[in-house]
Amino acid sequence: MRRLLRTPYLLLALVFSMGASSCTKDANGDRLFFSVEDDKTLGEKVAHQTDSTYAAKGQLLARTDTKNQRAYQLLDGVVNRVLNSGELTYRNEFPWDVKIIKDDNIQNAFATPGGHIYVYTGLIKFLDNESQLAGVLGHEIAHADRRHTSKSLQQQYGISVLLSLVLGENPNQLAEIAAGLGQLKFSRDYEREADDYSVVYLNKTIYACDGAAGFFIKAQAEGSASQPEFLSTHPDPGSRIEAIEAKATQLNCKGRTVDNNNFEELKRIL
Repeated sequence: MRRLLRTPYLLLALVFSMGASSCTKDANGDRLFFSVEDDKTLGEKVAHQTDSTYAAKGQLLARTDTKNQRAYQLLDGVVNRVLNSGELTYRNEFPWDVKIIKDDNIQNAFATPGGHIYVYTGLIKFLDNESQLAGVLGHEIAHADRRHTSKSLQQQYGISVLLSLVLGENPNQLAEIAAGLGQLKFSRDYEREADDYSVVYLNKTIYACDGAAGFFIKAQAEGSASQPEFLSTHPDPGSRIEAIEAKATQLNCKGRTVDNNNFEELKRIL
């Protein structure tokens, strides 16, 4: 069976044999020949590869290490507030976890299919308050929950490659995808949708729902010489700030203030 699946025609036939339940079509008309279970399986494999890569460099902060437990307690508090907003489609289907990569020079975050989130210490230290962190995390959670990551990977690599990874084949390709996930470029439509859902998620939390706009405003003010890596894959902050603020005004959830002590503690720990 494994040998047969290497034939593109037969693998594509397998895709269509999965039926309508495995083929979804989003509001942009993009088809995804992936079930939710495929998302979870691919995400688990990509996350395992990502963990191994950064652990080998000594950059993955292990949850099992007692010196990292307080940092994860504080970060989990932010992530869980967003996840428990009641607005996610796959809140109970995806495993949803977050891991910290120790690199103060990189201001970025990304998510795998299936909801494995990674955030660099450089991004956390760049931000000014907890609402900004929640806004950026909400954006990345939206990419996973709206299944943008799977759709973008399908467009870049093709369905046969992704299904081969789900089936446990093609380890070199898996390593390439895991290494490049933080630089994965999404379409403008996906970026706008992730921004929009970040506001929707935060609307049901304690945070100012335009937190992502606060990040973009600060990043834009930094100038091109020192802009966060996040902007290389999430460009055009000007129009996005306006759209986020407009959505926040529509939902009447701007201007909330949150105690920043936990966030400042998180930055000190890291």
